[in-house]
Amino acid sequence: MQGGKASNRLFYLSIPPNIFIDAVKCASSSASSGNGWTRVIVEKPFGRDSDSSAALTKALKQYLTEDQIFRIDHYLGKELVENLSVLRFSNLIFEPLWSRQYIRNVQLIFSEDFGTEGRGGYFDHYGIIRDIMQNHLLQILALFAMETPVSLDAEDIRNEKVKVLRSMRPLQLEDVVIGQYKSHSKGGVTYPAYTDDKTVPKDSLTPTFAAAALFIDNARWDGVPFLMKAGKALHNKRAEIRVQFRHVPGNLYNRNFGTDLDQATNELVIRVQPDEAIYLKINNKVPGLGMRLDCSNLNLHYAARYSKEIPDAYERLLLDAIEGERRLFIRSDELDAAWSLFTPVLAELEEKKIMPEYYPYGSRGPVGAHYLAARY
Repeated sequence: MQGGKASNRLFYLSIPPNIFIDAVKCASSSASSGNGWTRVIVEKPFGRDSDSSAALTKALKQYLTEDQIFRIDHYLGKELVENLSVLRFSNLIFEPLWSRQYIRNVQLIFSEDFGTEGRGGYFDHYGIIRDIMQNHLLQILALFAMETPVSLDAEDIRNEKVKVLRSMRPLQLEDVVIGQYKSHSKGGVTYPAYTDDKTVPKDSLTPTFAAAALFIDNARWDGVPFLMKAGKALHNKRAEIRVQFRHVPGNLYNRNFGTDLDQATNELVIRVQPDEAIYLKINNKVPGLGMRLDCSNLNLHYAARYSKEIPDAYERLLLDAIEGERRLFIRSDELDAAWSLFTPVLAELEEKKIMPEYYPYGSRGPVGAHYLAARY
């Protein structure tokens, strides 16, 4: 409100990173609010590695304080990601199971069924690891794995997320698989390869797919693999968290499952998009006189349960920024910890010019990713 009591200003930088600092400098020096608050929303990418990210933070802090900077990761505004803490901390049945004693692995999956389609120039500079894994998937992992915070206050939640990131084992090259989509014809339609994009260099080694196994070396998660998978031009579009529980010790019904015990493993799936849902796979007896078991879902399907439209992630985050609620925004020490996890392996991939494994457009991704998953 200008001319009235207090005027607050919120600047939203959805611009190329190379002009962030100039924009902030101008906003800070000549467009700051005199008597209200001035806040700046910064859209990713926050640098390309630890050094550039630290330089960006340092430059921003010449003109702004940490509590004026709102680093947006729109995945944190998604309804099902917001619900993750509610699911864990307000349901007695989940919290006791949320550890290495009961969980065998956790999978964080992000797939898109389209390629870079004209955004290749931007994408080629960053690649899928920087674009999706280092921020969206790692943020979900931190929320998933954190200890119970002291309160729902933003700083308490962010403190716990930082602890998770700082307990993570450095990522090894042998635990990473990268891929790039190639041209593929299906049903008379030819889908382009990544390098067919005019804005992408012909010899580009930038990954459009990556899978990685990460580990958190703390008492709760010691030895549990967190498998991340992100890719473009895959067979479907989805983002989900899959929690696979351990086998039942001395299971009475083993022979009823035949040889494939994995079919009998309980799994909790949190589908972030599309078609939001939370479902739990349980083993159940098929009705009838014989003893036949099958795997069924206890399903909370959002569209069926709630008639309300789910707000867009950005709506929630913009409202939070206006209200000064920082819970879903990323603190600078959190950003440093996230980059320090991925920077060494990104540098190694680029220095050694590691060739991505090619996979056909519209497929399930490179075969190497299945081997990586099978190892864990």
